[in-house]
Amino acid sequence: MSTPAHEALDRHATPWLFATALATTAPHFMHQPLWLSAVAGAMLLWAVWQWWKDVRLPGRWLLFLLVVGGSAGILGEFRTLFGRDAGVAMLVMFMNMKLLELKSRRDAMVVVTLGYFLLLTHYLYSQSIPTGIWLLAAMWLVTATLIRLHGGPSSRPRETLRYAGVLCLQAIPFMLVLFLLFPRIPGPLWGLPSDAFTGKTGLSDTMTPGSIAQLVQNGDIAFRVRFDGPLPPRQKLYWRGPVMEQFDGTTWHLYKGRQPTAQLESLSPPIGYETTLEAHNERWLLALDAPVALPAESLLNGTLTAISRNPINERKRFRLSASLDYRLNTSEDPAVLRRNLALPASGNPQTRALAAQWQAGNRPEAVIAKALALFNAEFTYTLQPPLLGQHGIDDFLFRSKRGFCEHYAAAFVTLMRGAGIPARVVGGYQGGEFNPLDQYLVVRQSDAHAWAEVWLAGMGWVRVDPTAAVSPSRIETGIANALAFGEPLPMLIQMRADWIRTLRYRWEAINNAWNQNILGYDPQRQRELLARLGLPDTDWRSLAIALGSACGLLVAGLMGWALYKRPEGDPVVRLWHKALRHLARRKVDCSPWETPLDLARRVREQRPELAEAFQRVVDAYLVARYGNTDQHLKTLRDAIAQLR
Repeated sequence: MSTPAHEALDRHATPWLFATALATTAPHFMHQPLWLSAVAGAMLLWAVWQWWKDVRLPGRWLLFLLVVGGSAGILGEFRTLFGRDAGVAMLVMFMNMKLLELKSRRDAMVVVTLGYFLLLTHYLYSQSIPTGIWLLAAMWLVTATLIRLHGGPSSRPRETLRYAGVLCLQAIPFMLVLFLLFPRIPGPLWGLPSDAFTGKTGLSDTMTPGSIAQLVQNGDIAFRVRFDGPLPPRQKLYWRGPVMEQFDGTTWHLYKGRQPTAQLESLSPPIGYETTLEAHNERWLLALDAPVALPAESLLNGTLTAISRNPINERKRFRLSASLDYRLNTSEDPAVLRRNLALPASGNPQTRALAAQWQAGNRPEAVIAKALALFNAEFTYTLQPPLLGQHGIDDFLFRSKRGFCEHYAAAFVTLMRGAGIPARVVGGYQGGEFNPLDQYLVVRQSDAHAWAEVWLAGMGWVRVDPTAAVSPSRIETGIANALAFGEPLPMLIQMRADWIRTLRYRWEAINNAWNQNILGYDPQRQRELLARLGLPDTDWRSLAIALGSACGLLVAGLMGWALYKRPEGDPVVRLWHKALRHLARRKVDCSPWETPLDLARRVREQRPELAEAFQRVVDAYLVARYGNTDQHLKTLRDAIAQLR
């Protein structure tokens, strides 16, 4: 005799298992190697063909070879069988392999369990709204499959899906309570430390010709900003990142040595704002120039770059403030000035000669003006400049005269150093796009920018943006209006129709709300919420008590609702049980298996004084039970009253 676990699988329930496997594994095809997705898809199709043709399942030796071959392929692809990518690949492979040996309900339960577990793994790759919607629908399907495996309700697809939907809806209150009260932990909830940086892009700590131009072709959001007051003028929106002071003739680098403390003098009232910074695996906060107040877990280095103590490997919110007009290091360390005058021993002779010519008899301000006038008169702003040779600055200044912001910043700083003016390159972002729906300024990777700083006696470090001399519209209106048609900008930036922009604003506002309120519900947000609810001092013990109390109240409420909604029993049966209780009080044992007529005969023998009254009850009960209930209920009640 077979146990329920080994009971043969209902043939008509098998398609539900195929649908479960497809719904829980399909999104992973976007993250897996093509060959792995092809093998998993082929095994799923093979299983469907077996079911359709009702052919014999593969033997154990063939399944063993598939397991060994699949594991070897995953090991060769990822160099490990552990970790996020390899582990998920194994689960996807095993899910589709299991479909090839579906024989019993136990096999089907393995598929359902794997399906539930695979739903969690999707959050290791994406926590977006579409991912959440897909996984809710997939959970509904997996739950319906579980119901169908047990033959309910009535095995009809519509009723099965409806019942699964009701079960999922009943879980929503518990989901909300767990989300709000379960103790939050710092760091990414749906991620592994070794996988935290996969696919993250942003500014680098080096700059070469073309590096920022390549980044600008990415339309991903770098960070969002909400100001406490009005939005500052666009030409003031310089978001400061790495400051590069060392040049080897091709590449600009950060100086890794000790920096003196920055001496900042604010010349305008501070502007407060909150920034939501996307993960970029670097430490800079990309603060508005110049930062005057920073979050506790950060500091300001000697080049005025806001630095976090740890790399930004998850989305984070920070409170900052900035002064848009300032003086920086009016009295500078001589070692810093020497470092920002240094040029390679050789290379770019034409640039050096031009800088020396400008230096003779000219004040620094005049040299700066000459360089900006040169860029304004003869140069073109483009994402597609020609390749440069060994003397890259010379090739750019005297031959191609076409380049992007990093070309102009590098050439300008080289000219300034050649003319005896300390100068350095600053990387960051400029501008942003204001979303009127949620009042956030959105800064994208396509807003990446490089500009220059020069040190002038009595003024300190002064920002000079040579790109503004070539293409003023880049600073005033944004990169989309600064480049000619056909430049390789992201499609998101190129689509400028009002209705498309409005749709994008709406979608980005919804995503921002999701990020801020759902994904951004961190320990600090949890403490703020609980403080508003009257729980200012919370630790894991108080949270556990609150969580248990809330869940207990929910269970009690659901039980009360279930009892209130409990369908009423048959009134005829209730009246019959009432008559039996009358007999029990008169010392007449009533066995549950005894029929009414048998019981009436026994009452006649054992308690003759009750026989006539009880016979009337039995007659009325049989008529009401098997006849017209509504008509004979009163007769049954009257008979029971006479028995009493």
